[in-house]
Amino acid sequence: MAKPMSTRCMCGFCATMADTPPSSRPPSRWSARGADGAEYDQRFAALAATGKEMHGEVAFIERFAPNRVLDAGCGTGRVAIELFNRGIEVVGTDLDESMLAQARKKEPAIEWVLADLASLELDDLFDVVALPGNVMIFLLPGTEAAVVERLVEHLLPGGYLIAGFQLNGVLQVGDYDQFCFASGLEFVDRFATWDGEPFQHESKYAVSVHRLPVAVST
Repeated sequence: MAKPMSTRCMCGFCATMADTPPSSRPPSRWSARGADGAEYDQRFAALAATGKEMHGEVAFIERFAPNRVLDAGCGTGRVAIELFNRGIEVVGTDLDESMLAQARKKEPAIEWVLADLASLELDDLFDVVALPGNVMIFLLPGTEAAVVERLVEHLLPGGYLIAGFQLNGVLQVGDYDQFCFASGLEFVDRFATWDGEPFQHESKYAVSVHRLPVAVST
């Protein structure tokens, strides 16, 4: 099992953005904040250089034994590339071209797709669709349900939607669950960290697992 991790996203940069009071943040997507892929990678490299465990999300996803994973909101590819290195087929998608440019530079063998999650249309289906880096709280307000619906459309029957995000007032787990239920998912489990710490009422972070049921033939 991975070492205990912070309840926040491991990149440091999006955690800092997530800590900004909602009223102080513009009601726009991550890309509109002027986030830069090179800067993001520099912050990640500095954090990794401290010896901090950086792949708790990947270890968590591996528990579900996926053959194919969609990294939704993949950023510069931190999670997708590690999944790929561990022999898992992965596709990464993000709305921010500067993030994807860094990802392509680091691992050109992975398929990187520039797309808005609210209107995502890929030809592939996946065992796991993952949103590791606080993606759900960086969406344009009001698009959360549409994003969940589009991601569920990319799940294989029996596949899992796995999302981790800070509980900082932008999105509550109850609301997220409702988006999942409305899209046909069933609740599986919830944790306070990517290394599987139990979720408590006072938890500041949530890793939620939902599953698309397998249709029963009649």
